[in-house]
Amino acid sequence: MKLLAAVLAVLTFLGGAFAREAAPLAEDEAIEKRLNIIAEELRCLVCQNESLAGSRADLAQDLRREVRTLMKEGKTDAEVKDFLVSRYGDFVLYRPPVKPTTWLLWAGPFLLLAAGIATLIAYLRRRASRVTDVALSEEEAKRAETLLKDGQ
Repeated sequence: MKLLAAVLAVLTFLGGAFAREAAPLAEDEAIEKRLNIIAEELRCLVCQNESLAGSRADLAQDLRREVRTLMKEGKTDAEVKDFLVSRYGDFVLYRPPVKPTTWLLWAGPFLLLAAGIATLIAYLRRRASRVTDVALSEEEAKRAETLLKDGQ
């Protein structure tokens, strides 16, 4: 057991001797910074709840490669977004523009909230109208009073 521990310790220390500096991930750091900024604003079309920057899906990697290529060609950020919107629609944007085709998307949560509140109010009013006061007899009132006094 001690021999195994000693071998592992030696291998661990020797591993550091053969370590090299990590190769840079990007050819051009400025393009990678722009890519990361834009990719945070775009939706992964496979995952749908992840940004393009955070997704590991194959399509997301292809889209990042496409965006990188467009940037190398000299396209602006707006042109890159316009290209992706023309290809995939407004769904690719995390913050789609407010226009007639996206009104329901923007107003939908508020409409659902208003419908839920209206339903709750209607239910509570119906329930309140069904509840009737029941008068206690003298014997029941005395019994309740004694139970309350004994409980203290």
